[in-house]
Amino acid sequence: MPQDDFDDWRMRTDQLDEYVEKVRKAQRDYPQLNIRLALEVDYLPGYEDWIRELSARHPWDYLIGSVHYVSDSWDIDNPYKLSQWKDRDPLEVWTAYFERLTMAAESGLFEIIGHPDLPKKFGHRPSQDCTPLFKRFLLGARKTGTAFELNTAGLRKDCREIYPSRSFLEIAVTEKVPITFGADAHKPEEVGADFDMAIDLARSVGYTHTLRFKGRTSQTMTF
Repeated sequence: MPQDDFDDWRMRTDQLDEYVEKVRKAQRDYPQLNIRLALEVDYLPGYEDWIRELSARHPWDYLIGSVHYVSDSWDIDNPYKLSQWKDRDPLEVWTAYFERLTMAAESGLFEIIGHPDLPKKFGHRPSQDCTPLFKRFLLGARKTGTAFELNTAGLRKDCREIYPSRSFLEIAVTEKVPITFGADAHKPEEVGADFDMAIDLARSVGYTHTLRFKGRTSQTMTF
């Protein structure tokens, strides 16, 4: 964010160049590995120009666009704000989330959309059918050629399920929206965690290919 005190869990602006140099050093030190320079970027309405400016600072290989906030003050996946769910109707939260996720996909600012059904993290799911929310997002992603990730971190959370759900993926494969795989690793041992399960899930609904990115250009890979 332009404001370093926006919250307490993101990289500060003055750390960005250090981050880039560490990735470059890893690339030099381990040429046998495919190491990409990328960012996960929060999408909030009104910050599009900031994201464009950020994307021009370095030659990124890809940007993951994620939604964590359904308002300027509530990041729904923050365990320290879990109590806010008590006063909210799950469908209301999911609707607000997917409105922003759809805007992120339609913006064309990202190669990948991260953890598409994040609101289920703590087990809060609407009793109503969310198919219309999923379809609106997927049509937006298809229109801009934006992929979304199968993110295995959900298996390590209360929901105990990959992001997104099978029902989401069944619609996505029909709409021909491309996928990537991610572990959302926050520590070394989580890198690539449970990719076998993500690949099995993708295959079970009919996916056969994934995208990889270099220089913000996609390459289709069979899995």
